[in-house]
Amino acid sequence: MIEKLELPFEYLSDPDRSKAIEPYGLTNPNDKRNLAYPAIVVVTPDGEEAFRVLSRDYADREPEDELIHRLRELGLPATRQSKPQMGPAAPGPNAMPLRALEPYFRGARFAVVAMKGRFPETAEDADRYIAQMDRFIHATRELKARKRAAGSYE
Repeated sequence: MIEKLELPFEYLSDPDRSKAIEPYGLTNPNDKRNLAYPAIVVVTPDGEEAFRVLSRDYADREPEDELIHRLRELGLPATRQSKPQMGPAAPGPNAMPLRALEPYFRGARFAVVAMKGRFPETAEDADRYIAQMDRFIHATRELKARKRAAGSYE
């Protein structure tokens, strides 16, 4: 995913749940797939938790600009650390290629627009999700354009 999406940061993988999921209380007892709650936990250089954003599920994400604002408010100095060691990386059988992401995000967006019309009481959640899909669509288009310009997009 880091390579496909050209992410400027590393992902933390905790397959045995001992490094982050359990110590930070991110186990989701209601998830039959044994997935953790999606979360962002910010830890200060002295090891104290500064704040966390605990999402209800994979579709409940804090907007990136709000997270950056909260990080800047902490006023913490930049830190240096060793780059995480990469484990084996290979797309799984259900991995979605870059060309499929925009249609996927558009479909998710339109489905939520329809559900919002049926269930007006979900309007606030629906609007947040729709805005998230709009950001993802925009980011996907920008990434494809960068890859085309570099000659690396099929």
